[in-house]
Amino acid sequence: MIFILQIAFMTLTLFPIRLFFAAFMMLLAWPFAFIASMGSDEQELEKPLSWWRKIVDILLKAIMRMMWLAGGFHWINVKGRRALPAEAAILTVAPHSSYFDAIPVTMTFASIVMKAESKDIPVWGTLIKYIRPVFVSRSDQDSRRKTVEEIKRRAQSDGKWPQIMIFPEGTCTNRSCLITFKPGAFIPGVPVQPVVLRYPNKLDTITWTWQGPGAFEILWLTLCQFHNSVEIEFLPVYIPSEEERKNPALYANNVRRVMAEALGVPVTDYTFEDCQLALAEGQLRLPSDTCLLEFAKLVRSLGLKPETLEDDLDKYAASAMKMKKEKVHLKEFSAYLEFPVSQTLESMFALFDENEDGVIDIREFVIALSVVCKPSKTLETIQLAFQLYQSEGGTVTEEDLAHILKTAMGVSQIDVTHLFRAVDEEEKGKITYDDFYTFAVLHPHFAEEYLYADQMGAESSLEISSLSAPNGICTDFSPDSAGDRSKPLQKKLN
Repeated sequence: MIFILQIAFMTLTLFPIRLFFAAFMMLLAWPFAFIASMGSDEQELEKPLSWWRKIVDILLKAIMRMMWLAGGFHWINVKGRRALPAEAAILTVAPHSSYFDAIPVTMTFASIVMKAESKDIPVWGTLIKYIRPVFVSRSDQDSRRKTVEEIKRRAQSDGKWPQIMIFPEGTCTNRSCLITFKPGAFIPGVPVQPVVLRYPNKLDTITWTWQGPGAFEILWLTLCQFHNSVEIEFLPVYIPSEEERKNPALYANNVRRVMAEALGVPVTDYTFEDCQLALAEGQLRLPSDTCLLEFAKLVRSLGLKPETLEDDLDKYAASAMKMKKEKVHLKEFSAYLEFPVSQTLESMFALFDENEDGVIDIREFVIALSVVCKPSKTLETIQLAFQLYQSEGGTVTEEDLAHILKTAMGVSQIDVTHLFRAVDEEEKGKITYDDFYTFAVLHPHFAEEYLYADQMGAESSLEISSLSAPNGICTDFSPDSAGDRSKPLQKKLN
C-alpha cells in the first residue's frame, strides 16, 4: 500500500518534471549532433576529431549526462579503465536487460549496431547518426554478411574508427545468467574489452524483457524512483588465442565465461532464438517440458542457418510429401537432409525415434522444423502438417491429429479426443484443415480450452507464463531449470 501511494505521489509530482527535462535535454542535443554530422564522409571519420568536433563531443556527453541525471541516475559508478581503440576496437557489453543500457553508449559515444530504419526517427535518428553506427537493413537479404564485414573492417583499422559497442546476447534478459553470445563481435578475431553492467537498486524497475512490464511502464516506474543506480565495469582487455581467432564461437564462449565470473552469475546455452521459440504468441504455447528447444539447438549445431531456414523447410516438406508415410533409417535421414552422419545428426534422429527401433517418420521432423521457423504462426504449421498427413480425400483422423500436435508441442503424449470431437461436429471420424481452421477462428484459445487444461492441470506452463513471474526471459530459462545439457533427454518429440 505504501509503495502504491509513493508511486501515485511521484506520478503527480516528480514524473512529469523528469520527463520534461529528459525530453528537453534530448532536444537540446539535436542541433549539436545535426551540425557535427553535416558533410561528414567516411574518410573524414577515420581522421582524428578536429578541435571543434571535440568540443561538440564534450558538450553532447555533458547534455546526455544531464538527461540521465534528470531520470534519477544521480551518479554512475564506473570501475576499471576503458581501453583505447587501438587496444580494443570492440567493447562487448552484458548483460543486456533494458533500454537504459544506452547509458554506457552515451558516456563513450562508441559506435553501435542499429537497424537502418532508426536513422529516420526524428531527433533520435540524428543522435544515432552522430555516433557513426553500423546500420543493418531488414530489406537487404545480404545485410547480415555486410554487417559482419563492416564490423571486421572497422575493428581492423588500428584505432582509426571509434570503438564499436556490441551487446552479444542479442536480446534482453533478466540478468540472472548470460545466454549464448552471438559471434558477430568475435568474428574479426581482434582483442575485445568486456564491459559488465549492474543495476544495484532495491526495486528493479529497469529490466525490460520478454515478460513483465512494457516499455512505457518501465520508463514511468523508473522516473518515479527517487534514485536509480547503475554500475559500469570495464574488465581487462581479452586477447584471443590463435585457436579463438579461428573459432568465433569458442572466442565468444570464453569471453562470456570471464564476464559471468565478474558478475557472479552462471551461463546457459539458451539463445535469442530459443527465447523467441519458447515465448512465441501462437495459439499453441509450448509447454515447459518441450523438446523443441533441444531440437532448435540441434538444428543450429547442424549448420541450418536462420536466414535460409524457411527455404530449407519448403524443400524438406516437398520431399516428405513424396515419401508420404515411409519411415527412414539414420543413413536415409542423413541423405534426406544432405548432411553426413554425425553425433549431432544422431541426437536429432533420436528425438524422433519414439520406439527406439531405428526408424523415424520424416513428417514429424518437418513439423518440428516448421515450429522452429515460424514459432508464432501456429496455423501455418498445422496447415502444413495436414498436407503431410491427410488422405486422398484431404482428411485426417484423430490419431493423425495427435501425431501432429504432440510433435508441434514437443511432448511425448497428448490427448486430443476432446479437441477432435469439438472440431468433428458431424461425427465423421475425420476432419479437414478447413474444419480445423474454422474451429480455430471461432475458438482462438482452443489449446487452453481443449489441450492444456486436461494435459497439464494446475502446473501447466500456460498458467506459469501468465503469472507475475520475475521480470525476465521466462521461468524456463533460468540455469537451474536448464540443468546439465549433457544428460540424456527426458522426453522425445513424438
